[in-house]
Amino acid sequence: MPRPKLEELQLQRLQATVQRCYTKVPAYQEKMDALGVKPEDIKSLKDITKLPFTTKNDLRDNYPFKMFAEPIAKIVRMHASSGTTGKPIVVGYTANDINSWSELMARVYTSGGVTNADIVHNSYGYGLFTGGMGAHYGAERVGAVVIPVSGGLTKRQVMLWQDFGATVLMATPSYALVLAEQAKEMGVDPPRDLKLKVGFFGAEPWTMEMKREIEEKLNIEAFDIYGLTEMMGPGVSFECPYHDGLHISEDHFIVETVDPDTGESLPLGSLGEMVLTSLTKEAFPVLRYRTRDRTIIDRSSCACGRTTARMKRITGRTDDMLIIRGVNVFPSQIESVILTIKGLEPQYVIVVDRGASYMDDLEVLVECTHELHAQGDEAMKKVQEHIGAELQQVLGLNARIKVVAPKTLLRSEGKAKRVVDLREHNN
Repeated sequence: MPRPKLEELQLQRLQATVQRCYTKVPAYQEKMDALGVKPEDIKSLKDITKLPFTTKNDLRDNYPFKMFAEPIAKIVRMHASSGTTGKPIVVGYTANDINSWSELMARVYTSGGVTNADIVHNSYGYGLFTGGMGAHYGAERVGAVVIPVSGGLTKRQVMLWQDFGATVLMATPSYALVLAEQAKEMGVDPPRDLKLKVGFFGAEPWTMEMKREIEEKLNIEAFDIYGLTEMMGPGVSFECPYHDGLHISEDHFIVETVDPDTGESLPLGSLGEMVLTSLTKEAFPVLRYRTRDRTIIDRSSCACGRTTARMKRITGRTDDMLIIRGVNVFPSQIESVILTIKGLEPQYVIVVDRGASYMDDLEVLVECTHELHAQGDEAMKKVQEHIGAELQQVLGLNARIKVVAPKTLLRSEGKAKRVVDLREHNN
């Protein structure tokens, strides 16, 4: 679609979305009234800067359904992602929303040449996490066969690749490398024994080096995809065969970049925090969502012919949220567990690395009290196991726990450095 026509469509949909938010979501009406903004004030796309931002705190404060713009009777699905407390961020979908999401994910597949002749091996997690279902419905929309494997049982997955003849892989990039390693251990040679052609990878940060490794080990073309639960799930943007940034589906989303500290809009081409506004969502419309992801937006023409803006690979986050194996993890969640267990000091370090297995590795080092230390190794081991079990309940992830002696961890005179992320350094 030519840019002028696309922007005309965006404005129509933005005006309708603002009206929906103002009349159906009290939290948005309150925010807009505080700024002195009415729906009729949005006369051009530039007027989007008059609208309030939406943050994770807004979604958390309105848990579970207060941000919904439709009654429960019209909601056909709910998904959720982790928030900074034990309560998740809940997103609702109408039947039309599911239809739009399927269309968005169908675009992802089409960008990689997937058709109804393909077999899609879907290793994204099914459940409250949006990845599995989003990938599933998009594949069905293009008419492909879907194998809804989800994660885990790695040997079995490689066996199914061989037996079912999958041509497309959907997975997190780290799990794709685990699968590749397992295939090698089983004596499976991808060019000889598998029919895989392409893979679509997202839900966690990954480097160009990791992309090349996936392509070499699995003999496929790897495509980067981006999405977030708050916007719909996977399918917000995707790479085309030219791999020069991720095309944003701008008929469904308006993208901005802002200064993460001031919130001021940045010129096109500037590195900043990405802000997204939904244009077609019925159940859970979102205005100017602060994604905390840092990127650059490019509106230059692409050789593929698509006229939509492209986002460069995410260069980091403006908050302290970690994405580990596709799961959102906040240091505050770990701290809350540590502070409830007797025998521990409030001194800890979170180390995230990507090990030889290519899976994200989460380790938590925490100091014990002198009293616990005096009880010996057996007592410290029991506390380690207790911490691990509690974190598994809170995060849904296994972490390696190491309880260390008092005064072992480095102290800071300023702001404590709680997180050491070695993944980028080691890739």
